[in-house]
Amino acid sequence: MKLYTKPGACSLSDHIVLNWIGAPFDVEVMDATTLKSPGYLARNPNGNVPALEVDGWLLTQNAAILNYLADSFPASGLGGDGTPKGRAEINRWLAFVNADVHPTFHPMFGSTSYLGGEAMIEESKNNARRKLRGLFERVDAQLKGKDWLTGSRSIADPYLFVTLRWAKESKVDLSGLDNLERFFQHMCADAGVQKALKAERLA
Repeated sequence: MKLYTKPGACSLSDHIVLNWIGAPFDVEVMDATTLKSPGYLARNPNGNVPALEVDGWLLTQNAAILNYLADSFPASGLGGDGTPKGRAEINRWLAFVNADVHPTFHPMFGSTSYLGGEAMIEESKNNARRKLRGLFERVDAQLKGKDWLTGSRSIADPYLFVTLRWAKESKVDLSGLDNLERFFQHMCADAGVQKALKAERLA
């Protein structure tokens, strides 16, 4: 297996999961130039990350890759307890992070630059920060009494961790969300997380 990743992007979650699984894999750390190179675009026309190459097959989309890894390595336990309910709970929170939390960061990444005026662009970011506060309050409540989103470690946890890194960098108000901060520090201390951060030169 080979993971294509970009430092700090959502692909960091796949990198962490691969470390947790412990199977051999290679990593190619991309940047803005290599993402748009002819060779990479020929493989992945979207020109983005993550992408996971397995025996000549290239899989894209973060949620798809995370689920593929959980299914390919069931002994890791990252896909739940083997019951439909257990897997549904993981996918509920994976979908929440992927479809609700992640897209709300888009103004921070420049999606509203078309507005032109600096004040309007900043207001779009402030609106995003307010919405993110509400979303993270829901996650904080879910984490009450838990070390992991669904009670045991899963593919949803690294994705949440990535968005928390973005939130801190984007100055989202996380004050008082003690369960979330505890989760973040727990992840920061994890060996697999630390290994991925070092490989992407984020630590």
